[in-house]
Amino acid sequence: MATDVMIEARDLTKRYGTYAAIDKLNFSIRRGEVVGFLGPNGAGKSTTMRVLTCFIAPSSGTATVGGNDVFEKPLAARSVVGYLPQRAPLYQEMGVIEYLQFVAKLRAIPASEHKSRIKKVIDICGLGDALTKDSIGDLSKGFQQRVGLAQALLHDPPILILDEPTSDLDPIEKAEFIEYIKAIGRDRTVMLSTHNLAEVEQSCPRVLIVSRGKLAADGAPDDLANRSGKTRYVLEIAADSAKSGAHPREASKPAVSIDELIEAVRGVDKELTVTIHESDPDSVAVQVLGPSSNDLRRDLFNLVVQKQWTLLELRKDAVQLEEVFRELTVGDAKAGDRIAAAGLKKADASKSSSKADEDEDEDEESEDKE
Repeated sequence: MATDVMIEARDLTKRYGTYAAIDKLNFSIRRGEVVGFLGPNGAGKSTTMRVLTCFIAPSSGTATVGGNDVFEKPLAARSVVGYLPQRAPLYQEMGVIEYLQFVAKLRAIPASEHKSRIKKVIDICGLGDALTKDSIGDLSKGFQQRVGLAQALLHDPPILILDEPTSDLDPIEKAEFIEYIKAIGRDRTVMLSTHNLAEVEQSCPRVLIVSRGKLAADGAPDDLANRSGKTRYVLEIAADSAKSGAHPREASKPAVSIDELIEAVRGVDKELTVTIHESDPDSVAVQVLGPSSNDLRRDLFNLVVQKQWTLLELRKDAVQLEEVFRELTVGDAKAGDRIAAAGLKKADASKSSSKADEDEDEDEESEDKE
């Protein structure tokens, strides 16, 4: 029976010892959807993608890709998927055409179609300028990722799975790559894993958020923000006025510190979430998250008047995906902490943690950035 479901996970679980990298994960992605797959480091994103692309087998549960069970029909599943991992599988010494011909042979594409297929992906991925280079190693990271995308598209798959494809690109390269993904997504089902929430908001009408190996949220970015029940405020005040009667040496120091502003705003309501917001050198600003049921602008304005501060800006915004992401994944333990909580012996925990980290493809530097 025909179905529009192209990717489906049912109680999908992947364990290393007693540590669950994926824990009974359930979701489905329909034909033509472009879906962002989000989660903090160690949440199970890369492990899920490696199961879906048949690189590793699940411990329990099922996963189907294009109607093919990844465990029972791995070759059929791979044939309908184009996969681009975080680090593109490229041979640096090969030229672009030479490499794509090599991939075409691996994919068992008929020799009579090689030329037309390669020309098509070169046009789709904007690789025309890359053909003047002697080898892939001579290309920029942005162009190398385009070559990686081209190899994923060469067999014209209906499903594209991309695992943090823009992580090593500069801002201009990222913007260009996202435009290619948006164009490609018009004709395919795309699952995009990334840490860049702005990319997801720009290119993905639907978002899946995973936390600790489980599905934490599923929906459109705007819908997820509305479901949070929170409203975002930005309060900015002048910080360069001198305190009355201050010593000349103190006259140039800010009258209001960021710590003082945060403490004062928290005094309005202890339940508010108050964080530092970007501001000019001569001002201090905070971002305030409060319940949507209560408009806090009057209270915040009265606070400014009471403190005799100079108000530069007070605005009310919709909650952004970033705030929703933080709220849903706050307190996420790292893999080592979760393994320890599972009660593994030290040697076993070390082995399981190492394997889990390998599957997540995230190094210590990435963890430190978190």
